[in-house]
Amino acid sequence: MSLAFPLAEAPEPEAREAGRLLFAGEVDFLKGVVAMDGLPPGDRPEICFAGRSNVGKSSLINALTGRKALARASNTPGRTQELNFFTLGQSHYMVDLPGYGFAEAPLAKVQAWQRLLKAYLAGRATLRRAFVLIDCRHGAKPVDEEIMGLLDSAAVTFQVVMTKADKVRSAEREKAIATTREVLARHPAAFPEIVLTSSEKGEGLETLRAIIAGIA
Repeated sequence: MSLAFPLAEAPEPEAREAGRLLFAGEVDFLKGVVAMDGLPPGDRPEICFAGRSNVGKSSLINALTGRKALARASNTPGRTQELNFFTLGQSHYMVDLPGYGFAEAPLAKVQAWQRLLKAYLAGRATLRRAFVLIDCRHGAKPVDEEIMGLLDSAAVTFQVVMTKADKVRSAEREKAIATTREVLARHPAAFPEIVLTSSEKGEGLETLRAIIAGIA
């Protein structure tokens, strides 16, 4: 019997090269969006990164692109306050979403971010996949399931990316992955593979680049 939600394997050479070329090309910040009417034209496939505050979204984007300051990383939860759009060449949009859950900001502002986040996930026709980031130190939390449930209802495929794999011992990491698999089994929009990553060590980056390059 095959394992439900296995870890994604290393890509084949052709897929790995496609991913390398996509992220080695022009990757530019396009705009920060604070309302749905500010979204860029839906003229290309789009992927987004969602995750709890301080899960490492900005660090992962910087590592994927090899650009240290493309997405602002911060130790302050809730630093990303808008939908930050990036262009991957002429072929894709990549979007860094506001962190959900705890954020050091006034409640009204946090609620506004969450409304924008939910409207985007439910209403963006060109969104091909959401990557939901889960910290290897904690596994999936109830607040992650809220976003997964929203993606289920919006029929947006989402794939879990486990972050900070280098920050925990092997046994703790396996426990977090197992917990996350149990959660994913309850969500019909979940893509059936998990990507294990470390922004600092480079683990899983080639795999994730190849997956994104293959989304059309």
